[in-house]
Amino acid sequence: MIEVESLTRYYGATAAVNQVSFAIEERQIVGLLGHNGAGKTTVMKMLSGYLEPSSGRAHIGGLDLQNNAREIQRRLGYLPENLPVYPEMTIADYLDYAAHLKGLRGEAKQRAIRHSVDATELGGRYLDPIGQLSRGFKQRVGVAQAILGEPELLILDEPGNGLDPEQNEHMRALIRELAGRATVILSTHIMQEVDALCDRVLVLSSGALSLDASMEALRDSRHLLLSCSDDVDGLRQVLERMPQIASIETQATADDTQLCLRLALHEGTAMDTAAGNISRAVIEAGARLYRLAPEQRELEQIFREAVQSTGGRHAA
Repeated sequence: MIEVESLTRYYGATAAVNQVSFAIEERQIVGLLGHNGAGKTTVMKMLSGYLEPSSGRAHIGGLDLQNNAREIQRRLGYLPENLPVYPEMTIADYLDYAAHLKGLRGEAKQRAIRHSVDATELGGRYLDPIGQLSRGFKQRVGVAQAILGEPELLILDEPGNGLDPEQNEHMRALIRELAGRATVILSTHIMQEVDALCDRVLVLSSGALSLDASMEALRDSRHLLLSCSDDVDGLRQVLERMPQIASIETQATADDTQLCLRLALHEGTAMDTAAGNISRAVIEAGARLYRLAPEQRELEQIFREAVQSTGGRHAA
């Protein structure tokens, strides 16, 4: 669906985005993460055709963005962080105008507007001026214009901004529904949103891509946490000789009768098989097994590690 190669954008002498490459398949929800100034918004603006890259290429739906920007823009929906809505217009007038810009006409336009209004639950405020709406309702108007015409690609910058918890849950359900027929790029600072929605994450740091991984791979830390009695000599040496274990790290514990170890597994090792062999080795050595479980890493921790791996400087 999307192929990006060495995408770069300079503002003056500063590289806001530097040699970024990735590919996204159809109907994926991809989280685009990074600190403020990491280059996320610049990437989204380039993919939407709003900004031209200084160098590099992007293909969307098989079309070269540089040569087919207008055609691609008809196929995508874009929700910027700062909503480009006109406060003096009513919701009805604004959506009619946005649909016209997307090339929708006649009955097709009316169907698209009705669908967007229903999906974002704006029917009760349809004739209200946008300037009189709360931040949450303005956000819904922005999403409504983004999904007009059932786009193949949705680029959403902070879609949960200004929404209360109930509205946020409705927004998540809507994004899941839309992903059944569209590819979604979602930029957000809310890690729970990424955890709940995304199939994959891209992390930008200082304008460079520091992490590109599926959520499944991120959750699989390749480590087991072992807790057992500390009354058997040589248990650690027994574990070190096991072929599935790459390394062992001793962890601090408040109970000096327990041995707590973090076991790193070799790449390609089946977690269940390794756990079975390790538990058997502990019991056969005469130790009491208290706990053996996969290490669960928080997304916040993974994000911090990815950002730290490329240093602390932030792009503009």
